[in-house]
Amino acid sequence: MRRAISVIVLNEHGVLSRISGLFAGRGYNIDSLTVAPIPESGFSRLSIVTSGDERVLEQIVKQLHKLIPTYKVIESGEFVEKEMALIKIPLNENFGGLDAILKAYNGSVANTNENYIIVMVADDANRIDNFLKAIKKFNPVDIVRGGSILMDI
Repeated sequence: MRRAISVIVLNEHGVLSRISGLFAGRGYNIDSLTVAPIPESGFSRLSIVTSGDERVLEQIVKQLHKLIPTYKVIESGEFVEKEMALIKIPLNENFGGLDAILKAYNGSVANTNENYIIVMVADDANRIDNFLKAIKKFNPVDIVRGGSILMDI
């Protein structure tokens, strides 16, 4: 089962290492991890996507609560989740229909040069998966996905 967790921690050195060590030390996998300071505060927000059965996910949340620099742990269903992807497509492709796909998935052209067009899409993880399936016909040469970011409602 996939689970997204938002963790508010003190913005101090070593916190990320301690949290990633918590996962590694117990054999849990991190599918996605993004970190950024919260403006005008002494805190940072970690957005973690992981997977496992209900018992494993319950243990992860309990262990996160035990860490000293942890201020708050917010679990699935209590926030908006978005992810971003950049896709590089060679300019020798036929771009018929690309604009319609980009509009359908809140995408846009991020950059171009003489050889490639780079498109960007930002949406929830399932829609990013669907976008990547739809864009395959344009023969992308590179795909980069950013981790999920979360904001509590």
